[in-house]
Amino acid sequence: MTTIRVLIADDQIMVRQGFTVLLNAEPDIEVVGQAVDGLDALAQVAELVPDVVLMDVRMPRLGGIEATRRLTEPAGATVKVLVLTTFDLDEYVYEALRAGASGFLLKDASADELAHAVRVVAAGDALLAPNLTKRLIAEFSRVTSSPRTPLKDRVGDLTERETEVLSLIAQGLTNGEIAERLVLAEQTVKSHVGRILGKLGLRDRTQAAVFAYETGLIRPTGY
Repeated sequence: MTTIRVLIADDQIMVRQGFTVLLNAEPDIEVVGQAVDGLDALAQVAELVPDVVLMDVRMPRLGGIEATRRLTEPAGATVKVLVLTTFDLDEYVYEALRAGASGFLLKDASADELAHAVRVVAAGDALLAPNLTKRLIAEFSRVTSSPRTPLKDRVGDLTERETEVLSLIAQGLTNGEIAERLVLAEQTVKSHVGRILGKLGLRDRTQAAVFAYETGLIRPTGY
């Protein structure tokens, strides 16, 4: 069994210790370190090489948004970031998703939800399915300025099928659900997703969803 190595970055000791106890109770997850702020997180990631960082967004010295950007931007970066927040419609969390986080989790999540979230992002997927994430992206992309021209131009690089798949990703559908909707093999959908991320220079499905809303490909509705 492969063990998922986790670093917890939060300035509240009770949060760090509580999550450590919950995660260490899982047979396939090990908390390898605790960081008190973003700078500490950067240093510990370099030393401990965790698979997943649970990252608070509001921390002293260096916040979670900039820390996330520094961890995920470098070419070849493999660490995944899962943002921690106390409430769902949080502009800071939206910015963290744009910066490269693979999803977010409320701090009052259950032990099962926490472990599931860690496993999802460690596997290279994005924690996008929950309605909270879709609502967050839709809300804050709705109030941002008009789509940036370079981003709109990049949509033109996609084929009609890839554009269709991207719109379904932004609606929170899994590869299996997209395959069923479009009557395609799931492996074909996976190939489309890979090409979409490559053409747009995006890290994962969460960034693809943000991109789709910000370029106007998907319009926020009904949240």
